[in-house]
Amino acid sequence: MCVSDSRITEKSLGSTSKVPRVACVGAIDKMDVEKPVIDATLVHRMVAAQFPQWADLPVRSAAVGGWDNKTFHLGEHMVVRLPSAADYSVQVEKEHRWLPKLARLLPLPIPTPLAMGAPAEGYPWRWSVYRWIEGDAAVPERIGDLRDFASSLAQFLIALQRIDATDGPRPGPHNFWRGGSLTTYDAETRRAIALLKGKIDTKAATKVWEAALKTTWDRPPVWIHGDLSDGNLLVRAGRLSAVIDFGMLGVGDPACDLSIAWTLFSDESREAFRALLPLDAGTWARGRGLCGRP
Repeated sequence: MCVSDSRITEKSLGSTSKVPRVACVGAIDKMDVEKPVIDATLVHRMVAAQFPQWADLPVRSAAVGGWDNKTFHLGEHMVVRLPSAADYSVQVEKEHRWLPKLARLLPLPIPTPLAMGAPAEGYPWRWSVYRWIEGDAAVPERIGDLRDFASSLAQFLIALQRIDATDGPRPGPHNFWRGGSLTTYDAETRRAIALLKGKIDTKAATKVWEAALKTTWDRPPVWIHGDLSDGNLLVRAGRLSAVIDFGMLGVGDPACDLSIAWTLFSDESREAFRALLPLDAGTWARGRGLCGRP
């Protein structure tokens, strides 16, 4: 289930109390991945060796990082992102190939790759240097008008979905099958719902999931972000200002980009988001199923 922190919680399935997290639907169990030690000293050494023009710039850990990548500021205007496990490392070359092509056709800024680093110093995967994008995570208290924010995000998705998807990356291990058939996640979803018995309305969650499974995307594949959450949407002056973290980028069924209608929006803002997107009822049912909201 595509929830904001990439794990199923009671909140994502319709409850507000806290429970221990269980594995993400549509990803590996991220809590069991062995991760290399990644710190500012390692980043500074690799940058200095591979990109000497930036060797004198300070490196510091980002205040808000992520699970898939470790992020560090490089000077004032760049960031370094290093995959934290092998499953995420394949996303580096994908982003370098596709983000520059998509950026010029989108109405909002997205990350700009500046350089790709090679494995070194015991770190085993490729890594990236990006231009820093100013903004704060899109938590509700930072958003001036949630309806306007929802409309801006819908317009971004419309533009993304209109871009020629020929030769784009189809769902697969690189994005944990985001944009693919929901049957891929069926067994995992049912296990997750069972684990939350007594904490959520499991009958309602199962009903929503089974309704989603009855529908399919029967149109040509379109571009998907794959991980739209409040942490991957940036706000400045109360408005949506950028969309970041395209590790789950692919082409396929856009339903996975709709879960934010339930995880961030409500009532009028959800209706504004839905009204602008030219998608059928089945696609909305799959989007709802992916976040488990009754």
